[in-house]
Amino acid sequence: MKELASLNKYFLKYRWRILAGILCVVSANFLNAYTPKITGEAVNLISDTLKSVSASTSISPELRNSVAWMVFMLFLKYLGVALLAGTFTFMMRQSIIVVSRLIEYDLKNDIYDHYQRLDLAFYRKNNTGDLMSRITEDVSRVRMYIGPAIMYAVNLLFTIVFAVSFMLQIDATLTFYVLIPLPVLSVIIYLVNEKIEKASTHIQAKLSDLTTNAQETYSGIRVVQAYNREKEMLMHFSSETEEYKDKQLKLARIDSIYFPVMTFLVGVSIVIVVYLGGIHVGNKLIKAGDLVSFIGYVNMLMWPVSSLGWTASLIQRAAASQKRINEFLSRKPALQNGAVKDFQVKGDLVFRKVSFTYPDTGIQALRDISFSIKNGQRIAIIGRTGSGKTTIADLLMRMYDVSEGEILLDGKNISEYDLQSLRRQIGFVPQDVFLFSETITENINFGMNESSKEKAVEYAQLASIASEIERFPAGFDTLVGERGVTLSGGQKQRISIARALIKHPRILILDDSLSAVDASTEKQIQQNLDKLLSGKTAIIITHRIFSLIHFDNILVVDDGTILEQGTHEELLARKGVYQEIYNRQMSESNEAVNIVGF
Repeated sequence: MKELASLNKYFLKYRWRILAGILCVVSANFLNAYTPKITGEAVNLISDTLKSVSASTSISPELRNSVAWMVFMLFLKYLGVALLAGTFTFMMRQSIIVVSRLIEYDLKNDIYDHYQRLDLAFYRKNNTGDLMSRITEDVSRVRMYIGPAIMYAVNLLFTIVFAVSFMLQIDATLTFYVLIPLPVLSVIIYLVNEKIEKASTHIQAKLSDLTTNAQETYSGIRVVQAYNREKEMLMHFSSETEEYKDKQLKLARIDSIYFPVMTFLVGVSIVIVVYLGGIHVGNKLIKAGDLVSFIGYVNMLMWPVSSLGWTASLIQRAAASQKRINEFLSRKPALQNGAVKDFQVKGDLVFRKVSFTYPDTGIQALRDISFSIKNGQRIAIIGRTGSGKTTIADLLMRMYDVSEGEILLDGKNISEYDLQSLRRQIGFVPQDVFLFSETITENINFGMNESSKEKAVEYAQLASIASEIERFPAGFDTLVGERGVTLSGGQKQRISIARALIKHPRILILDDSLSAVDASTEKQIQQNLDKLLSGKTAIIITHRIFSLIHFDNILVVDDGTILEQGTHEELLARKGVYQEIYNRQMSESNEAVNIVGF
């Protein structure tokens, strides 16, 4: 139960609803336990009447009417108690089961919120399928503990308390014999529960693997089909599902032990009651009606005792699932939020002897990087793939914290700022463009608090994508599909640029954001950006040289270090790495012109 103790805060939140549900459980069980007593009274009444007139040849009309009236009154009493018990049972389910749904809602939201606050290193280690499994399947199993398991456990407790209390009033010796199988029951539950918990943990882990497998297949369906690997992927998935099926069947076999054993033990109790109870009636230790009541109480205990194993199984499964949930909920974000919340970014940036090593791989991406950017300046960071350019952007967005050195924003360490306030004032176009499965308008407006189609159109024009969007049948209301699958790479990049610009950021970071557009479109976007970047601090990361944008400083990065830095003219004059990149790019451009001319 230690894993399930983390749910106590939710129980505390809905304590009054839960308390009301428990009161309904107590009331319903007391009334249900009272009904066999009424049946016994009716049987005793008829039995005593028959004994009193056994010597007579006939029953007088007055006696017959009197007995009939008393039996009718007992019937009404039974009916009233049963209706009242049913009402309390309904209220019990409405309170406890509803609370389980409310806690499920809260738990899913808390997990989702926690996921969003975890750092990128966490997502590099854990796959999407496992994350989805924990927030869906595991939470559903926990809900079965919060609702049905707790409800039946409390119901079981009070049913036994009330039933055994009435049974003791009738015959203590007979009650003792009925309860003999209970120790055996306890031993069986103890032995089986550990196996259930282990089996449940393995099943949930395998379900996570299945979810991951399916998610990756569907996300990469174009690659699967392009390489004609559908059959192999199906065989792999079938193998995984076969293993999942075997684990489920193993757990089902363990579960199947419970109900037959419970039914057998309850059956033994009934046989004992009928045999010994008959002897007690013959010896006039109890009345016939009392025996009828006693059998009623034994039958009343049948379902709670039988469900004991099922309830224990639900609790063990929930404990296994909550353990998996707690593993992620206990994971603290590597990035601690800064205290400075109300601030306006100006745009002065300083990298001071910054080094960074990825925590999950141990790869050192940056080594002793130092440079500065004044408010309103533009810099370009140029380098080949894997040189550390994107890492600089990630550190500026505080996706990670530096391993050594410091980054200053407007004179303060960037870690002192509130993350949400910081990122709200930075426009970021990542190298790996991601679009949501929504309309183009909603994707462009993602960085704003409100959706405006007019604004989306305006900034789509600045990103040189508006005319292409308007040619779509649904225009800006076009659904882009999962990860923007219906759009080309260049279209996705330009929509992402529009999404960053619409925020009116003080700092704009473009990470290789024009790699998938043609030369003509790139030229048009560069011209628009040159105007839009006025007054903004801009960092453009690229492997190419932008000729139409003036940069105050250009950094040439390789293997995590700055090889050269300066203006375009200064770097060309040095005749170093930058000049080689420039000459190669101009040569490729001339070759392309010649090919087109041919």
